[in-house]
Amino acid sequence: MKYLIVGLGNIGDEYVNTRHNAGFTLIDALAKSLNASFLVDRYASVANTSYKSRQLVLIKPSTYMNLSGKAVHYWMQKEKIPIENILVLVDDLSLPYGTLRMKGKGSAGGHNGLKNIEELLGSENYARMRFGVGNNFSKGKQVDFVLGQWTDEENSQLPAITEKATTAIQMYLTVGVEKAMTFVNQK
Repeated sequence: MKYLIVGLGNIGDEYVNTRHNAGFTLIDALAKSLNASFLVDRYASVANTSYKSRQLVLIKPSTYMNLSGKAVHYWMQKEKIPIENILVLVDDLSLPYGTLRMKGKGSAGGHNGLKNIEELLGSENYARMRFGVGNNFSKGKQVDFVLGQWTDEENSQLPAITEKATTAIQMYLTVGVEKAMTFVNQK
């Protein structure tokens, strides 16, 4: 079995440790837990690894958030991975900070990265895990907030969040999306 795990974010030093790169944060934690390293390749940084006899292709698109579908589509085709074996890790403004939510499929929910993936794949039938970054910003300041750095308090909580997310991803790979959802979506 082969899976494509996609962490969404933006490349470039100015985006490192920003809320909008929560997908990169989660996939980096997963890669670290599997001793996998990313190499720059076409449309993405890519790490090939395995977990309990499942082959994993981990990608961090280099196409910027709003064009993430180009990288997802390319690697899905190149590696011959069915859409039901794709998991996308993404930030979410509508969830309180640190909340993780997994779904087996669903709408983009206003997220431009997910919209582009759905547009290029022609489907929303892929799993996604959303990482709540909160919405502690004043009117008109959404872009500044999502492109802002984690606060010290948020940074101190990241290890526990990424550990839970890594466990949920491992469950997704071994026991399926339903059981992983039950684990990660509980309060």
